[in-house]
Amino acid sequence: MKGCFLFQVLGIFLLCGSVVSKECTNSPSQLSSHTVRYERLKSKNETWKEERFAHNHLIPTDDSAWSNLLPRKILREEEELSWSILYKEMKNHGGFRLAGDFLKEVSLDDVRLDSNSAHWRAQQTNLEYLLMLDVDSLVWSFRKTAGLPTPGKPYGGWEGPDVELRGHFVGHYLSATAQMWASTHSDTLREKMLAVVSALSACQKKMGTGYLSAFPSEFFDRFEAIKPVWAPYYTIHKILAGLLDQYTFSDNAEALEMTRWMVEYFYNRVQKVITKYSVERHWLSLNEETGGMNDVLYRLFTIMGDPKHLLLAHLFDKPCFLGLLAVQADDISGFHANTHIPIVIGSQMRYEVTGDPLYKTIATFFMDIVNSSHSYATGGTSVSEFWSDPKRLASTLQTENEESCTTYNMLKVSRNLFRWTREVAYADYYERALTNGVLGIQRGVEPGVMIYMLPQGRGVSKAVSYHQWGTPFDSFWCCYGTGIESFSKLGDSIYFEEEGSVPSLYIIQYISSSLDWKSGKIVLDQKVDPVVSWDPYLHVTLTSSLKEGAAVQSSTLNLRIPIWTMSEGAKATLNAESLDLPAPGSFLTVKWSAGDKLTLQLPISLRTEPIKDDRPEYASVQAILYGPYLLSGYSSGDWDIKTDSSNSVADWMDPVPAAYNNHLVTFSQDSGGSTFVLTNSNQSIRMEKLSKSGSDASVLATFRLIFDNASEEITTIREAIGKTVMLEPFDRPGMVLVHQGTENNLGVTDYPDDETKSTFHLVAGLDGKDDSVSLESVSQKGCYVYSGVNYSSSTCTKLSCYSASSEAEFNQAISFVMNKGRSEYHPISFFANGASRIFLLAPLQSFRDESYTVYFNIRR
Repeated sequence: MKGCFLFQVLGIFLLCGSVVSKECTNSPSQLSSHTVRYERLKSKNETWKEERFAHNHLIPTDDSAWSNLLPRKILREEEELSWSILYKEMKNHGGFRLAGDFLKEVSLDDVRLDSNSAHWRAQQTNLEYLLMLDVDSLVWSFRKTAGLPTPGKPYGGWEGPDVELRGHFVGHYLSATAQMWASTHSDTLREKMLAVVSALSACQKKMGTGYLSAFPSEFFDRFEAIKPVWAPYYTIHKILAGLLDQYTFSDNAEALEMTRWMVEYFYNRVQKVITKYSVERHWLSLNEETGGMNDVLYRLFTIMGDPKHLLLAHLFDKPCFLGLLAVQADDISGFHANTHIPIVIGSQMRYEVTGDPLYKTIATFFMDIVNSSHSYATGGTSVSEFWSDPKRLASTLQTENEESCTTYNMLKVSRNLFRWTREVAYADYYERALTNGVLGIQRGVEPGVMIYMLPQGRGVSKAVSYHQWGTPFDSFWCCYGTGIESFSKLGDSIYFEEEGSVPSLYIIQYISSSLDWKSGKIVLDQKVDPVVSWDPYLHVTLTSSLKEGAAVQSSTLNLRIPIWTMSEGAKATLNAESLDLPAPGSFLTVKWSAGDKLTLQLPISLRTEPIKDDRPEYASVQAILYGPYLLSGYSSGDWDIKTDSSNSVADWMDPVPAAYNNHLVTFSQDSGGSTFVLTNSNQSIRMEKLSKSGSDASVLATFRLIFDNASEEITTIREAIGKTVMLEPFDRPGMVLVHQGTENNLGVTDYPDDETKSTFHLVAGLDGKDDSVSLESVSQKGCYVYSGVNYSSSTCTKLSCYSASSEAEFNQAISFVMNKGRSEYHPISFFANGASRIFLLAPLQSFRDESYTVYFNIRR
């Protein structure tokens, strides 16, 4: 009883701002990195492991600086009493109204993505992955910990039975499947997620204490003793959040009871620590990553109204970090980014639950400093998992930029801020980060293949970062967990509604979808034409129909006019009547009834954006954007662009015409049992083995046919046979394949003065096969592009002339299969005039394994 009384008193102190807290670890400790923790776990070097742990847990010496930062910066005497009363009211009445006039989230159940959209394809790829995963393998370590039989085999990677973070992905899986079920109502998925919950429930009941995890509770003994252990509360947060999402999205009452029982166990555990030692000891332990424990506990409190949940949530509000933000100090450099963003998200829930405006101020300031000083053009943040010095990002460009988890969490921060404020800037940020930092972390439509980091250096590739692409069954990094969640809830921030006598809907993302708007009594359809480079407009059409049996009523639609558009050329019509459009960065508000039709046309322009770096020597380091799309250049490291004093980006960039994709080809031959393709290898034309699409090799094996008649148009590549062509390497616009005389190797150079050296007749293959072609030199009749017979990789090609003595072999060596290009132009593609070459640019999200450069050195 004594411990219980102390914990209740502590709750009042927490609310009144009277707790002395410990200072944060504000040092770029490698141990805070998940990557290094995994290495430490596998390492046999005990000395190194102890050094890393000691470096992470610095013992602070000055407590006084933080003594009044929780829960508010300035707390007057009379407010102390009101907070005490408020706490007592919570105990007596089980809760109170949420703070603020917030926009209401639209249920995922009511939103359906258009099957022709890129967002639907990403969602579907993720659904396929969720269905691939095996229930027994997912819960294997949970059953092992509970002492239950363990059928099947455990997964590997971070879910391996010897990895201390095991179980975290299962929590994410519970959240992702709940959200995906709401988004798709896949019955097969529902059966699988119910089976996981049931299996976990059996584990919890077998242990009998409320504890549930894939690792033993002894991990928390080490955590509480400030001994090395890999973030056990991080995993517990994921499990709690997953169970709570199962209740929230699929109404699984068993999952809610499991959550309550787990929280009771940890409430008692934390109480014992504070009773035995002090609350300061608890704060010290929070130097270890705890995920979003505060967030999930505040959420649970809003559902169950139990003040113990509120109190425990407060105890996971890391006061030393929130304190920095409370005094508005941009001092987050050196902090592990994804440890601390979830704490801010939890503080946002604290604002919503308690109404304390300090926590709104904290979140607003945090978003401001991350966006203004620590964010890349993608909208993402962090380098090697940490925040670097503010406005010094030019020095950080490399392969280990933007941990995907951080983008997932920053989207939550901006989403909450938008709901509170209705400010377009937060919706614009959401669009940018989703478009550039989330949609490109899948490898095309391959289920279960995602990245950890989003490289942003020069000549980088998603395939050659430290982690590279993950695998479906042996990775399970933290970013796999957030990845499967991100692609399960793509419909959750398109629409928000405002309650009132006249229903009001905010449309903040332009994504083809439909909404069953229950309060508006209509089904709203949003159709967004695919964005392309040759038509610089965003085209949106909204229509609606009355729900069956509903009476006609009026409502209000609020459409975001993003900051990246312009007033000139913008148009909107309602039932064919023109509307006046507000300035970019605001909302177009219209009165709406079922049967109305609205069209919106927003100009999309090219622009450059300097990197967040205030040093003059880096002023020329800039990103290129097209509306919300960050463009990256196919490049192995080149990045120089000289603009000749032009102020308009359009003066040195041109859209790639739509018809050009019809002109892309790859030439292949079979030799020695392998398929080889004609390849531009460092400006030398060689035969290389066929590789998978989406790679540098596929880029180098793709050429554009340039016809002697510039207006020539073809719909299939077979129509090119019989025509005169030049071959332009896909990633080197402005250069062409040339011969240098007979029996000399072919090469690639800028357009030569003598075009005859680069011009060929594309003729039917001399080997007589139906699907083959040959390339005959225009300047030297009877001489052809020649590879050889029975060759190996990297064989050089040359111009060789007809030889009667070896006619069969000669005809074989000059005959190629001409197929559609291994690479193709993205619909949003541009040519940019560089200082020494022309760059091909496409959205960063479209790159798979290809090398690219995000930022350019743009000088006038």
